[in-house]
Amino acid sequence: MSKKPNILLIITDQQRADYLGCTGHPILKTPNIDSLAANGTLFDRFYASSPVCMPNRSTMMTGRMPSAHGVRHNGIPLSLEANTFVELLREAGYRTGLIGKSHLQNMYEQAPGLQRPPAPEDKQRIDGKIFESAIKPNESKKYEQEKHSSWLNGDLQEVDLPFYGFDHAEICTHHGDTVGGHYWHWLKERCDDPDKIVGKMNAQSSNFSCPQCWRTSVPQEFYPTSFIKERSIDYIKKATANQNENPFFLQVSFTDPHHPFTPPGKYWDMYDPAQFDVPDNFFPSDTSPRAVKVCHSQRASGEANIDGFTSIGIDQTEAREAMALTCGMISMIDDAVGDILQTLVSVGERENTIVIFTSDHGEFLGDHGLLFKGPIHYQSVIRVPFIWSDPKASGGAPAKSNSLASTIDIPQSILDRVGIDQYFGMQGRSLLPELTDGIESHQPILIEEDQQRKIYGFNSSPRCRTLVSRDYRLTLYQGEPELGELYHLRGDPGENFNLWSDGAYLDVRQELVEQLAHLMMDAVDWAPLPSANA
Repeated sequence: MSKKPNILLIITDQQRADYLGCTGHPILKTPNIDSLAANGTLFDRFYASSPVCMPNRSTMMTGRMPSAHGVRHNGIPLSLEANTFVELLREAGYRTGLIGKSHLQNMYEQAPGLQRPPAPEDKQRIDGKIFESAIKPNESKKYEQEKHSSWLNGDLQEVDLPFYGFDHAEICTHHGDTVGGHYWHWLKERCDDPDKIVGKMNAQSSNFSCPQCWRTSVPQEFYPTSFIKERSIDYIKKATANQNENPFFLQVSFTDPHHPFTPPGKYWDMYDPAQFDVPDNFFPSDTSPRAVKVCHSQRASGEANIDGFTSIGIDQTEAREAMALTCGMISMIDDAVGDILQTLVSVGERENTIVIFTSDHGEFLGDHGLLFKGPIHYQSVIRVPFIWSDPKASGGAPAKSNSLASTIDIPQSILDRVGIDQYFGMQGRSLLPELTDGIESHQPILIEEDQQRKIYGFNSSPRCRTLVSRDYRLTLYQGEPELGELYHLRGDPGENFNLWSDGAYLDVRQELVEQLAHLMMDAVDWAPLPSANA
């Protein structure tokens, strides 16, 4: 029996689909990632199941929607009892490694935005562990393995293995040049006092004004992308030293190009902001969602949290700077990908390795005058790159697929390709028909998003559900029916004109709402299997 293929899953952090050479970016050069598309299948309409880090990364591990696996928003660790496709690979004999960002558990220590309300005066509150309807809280230290501060102060040196199915894990926490985790220990071995070079307080001078961008003092050879590259190359060499060993699955998860925008060394100057044009949809229209208008009004009034994670309004200079620095970070990733791919060649395993490239969610980067991300489901935030490069795919794989697909399909596609049956309760589909026979699917897809905090003028913490079809994007916000969104993607790719209240589109709206209802029914968990017919 021939050896099963190795699998290399490369994930970037907060990279929109159109920020690659192979997806049409007019300035950014990514020859190494482009080579994957040239020798594989590029999905032009691939979406995050949730445009938020922890929910979508948990979906990528479980093949289940956030409403099913329980990580509805950032701040809820994925249960250590949850099955992952990586565990199935491990049980089937794969050696499983993770290098880089995991973010299946909390990295920060801020108080949650959603908390248990006070007990009514006429009700007795039972203290202890019975305070949620579904589960008792798990207070195990195993749910604090990605706690950023614990890695920085030395409390954490390693993670407990296996970690969600990975029998080797070297994790990174945080973003930009302020990364912790195993990277922090690696950096301390190479620098006498890393506290004197990381972060905004140690930055070199620059003339940039964009929020959360600074010229890092960390040399490019010591930047997190270099750590992830070095450790990934080391893992591949060790995993392939004995050709009779079992195949490997390696997840290489970069912490860039997520803000803060801190490309090091030559990558800071690689792209000139003056090269970049603001997008055609930079200026909000009369039908822009209320949330967009609130973002701009808060920035104008000084109320916006420019050091946070949710979207803010920006001016044209800030947009150009963010675009240029993002391209610098992606170019550094592309160079790292090239070195990793060359390592596969040098150890003789490139022809036996499936390489997959994607990201966890996108970034506004100037679309509608916004920066960062938030519960406004424009294409720039929900659409991500996806490339599948399989040297031994059975002929007919097109260079580009227009199928509608999403993160939830990754686990089942990998399992299907290597001949492992899925576990009960997986909700995605296999993309092998597209990859091997060129068959395209235009079935609508579901995107879920819940938020902890009350933001953007919403009456409560936003909860929205989005349907993307071949021609339209429809979004509903719980409790706020007047805020619905409907865009004709073919006629209005920049999503400038919200058709929700346009009488000419009432029949389309009704049909899409019905389709969304069916998708939400499909997302309801079927697990566990019954133990009897009662």
